[in-house]
Amino acid sequence: MRVFGIIGWKNSGKTGLLERLVEHITDRGFSVSTMKHAHHSFDIDHKGKDSYRHRKAGAHQVLLSSDSRWVLMTEFEKTTELEMDVLLSKMNPVDLILVEGFKANDHLKIETYRAVTKQNPLAELDKQIKAIATKDKVDLSIPIFDLDDTKSIADFILKTVRLL
Repeated sequence: MRVFGIIGWKNSGKTGLLERLVEHITDRGFSVSTMKHAHHSFDIDHKGKDSYRHRKAGAHQVLLSSDSRWVLMTEFEKTTELEMDVLLSKMNPVDLILVEGFKANDHLKIETYRAVTKQNPLAELDKQIKAIATKDKVDLSIPIFDLDDTKSIADFILKTVRLL
């Protein structure tokens, strides 16, 4: 499977760009999945729901299924960070997996950048960042796209991963 990352500092526009890219690329007939890295504990079910109660009671795994989707939650006994390759191996085959986060991993990426974050572009130090999407002026020797130019960014990603 082809993997391409969307990275950037907090509040730089990663999620919005990823959302637009998924819609645009799937509209073009490609199958797309996403993977997101969270830097904190998270819940996908809610207090009082049966699956939440099962997990809180001590279940190692809880599988929740309906006629439109299913999800498998696995609890770790101790803090564990799975490698990106392990997580990718658990995903069904698709044309493209767009990854939000995992900025330290060695995969092709585009950086979303906003000067208001008061951070330097990550592309200055990461050679796997192949382009920047921004509304600000940046002086780097990689392609720079307008953050809202979803079509051009999608074309760049699809060409980079050789789907076009």
